[in-house]
Amino acid sequence: MKHKKIIILITLLIIILSAIVLYKLTRPTEIIIREAKIVTGVDKQLTPLKVTNFFPKNTSKVSAWIRWRNAKINTQILVKWYYSTDDVPIYDYNLNIPKREGIANVLLSMPEGKTLPSGTYKVTILLGKKHLTKPLVFEIE
Repeated sequence: MKHKKIIILITLLIIILSAIVLYKLTRPTEIIIREAKIVTGVDKQLTPLKVTNFFPKNTSKVSAWIRWRNAKINTQILVKWYYSTDDVPIYDYNLNIPKREGIANVLLSMPEGKTLPSGTYKVTILLGKKHLTKPLVFEIE
């Protein structure tokens, strides 16, 4: 009777340990985007200055601010900017993730003296072909 209980306990322990190992081997390890926002800019610590989806017509710079976690170091994500009014891709930025958790700012900027055209824009954040967030949409008057 005692041997039977020991065998059952050992079997249960093996099953539990196998489940834990299997979970650790199969759980997703790709990046998770915790937050993504359109902002007017960031300070030296990459803190957003102002979160907004509407910009005046004389705007020459717009930032996509991204906070991630659970990233495999050197994962590369694509931040893709579109001029939605005419459905035109305008800028692709490959962001190399330097650490497991952090923040980044990706800037869309016009040359000196130029401004972004009025209309609706969107930003998508991709890992391969997988969208990591809903598109970020903003408008310039």
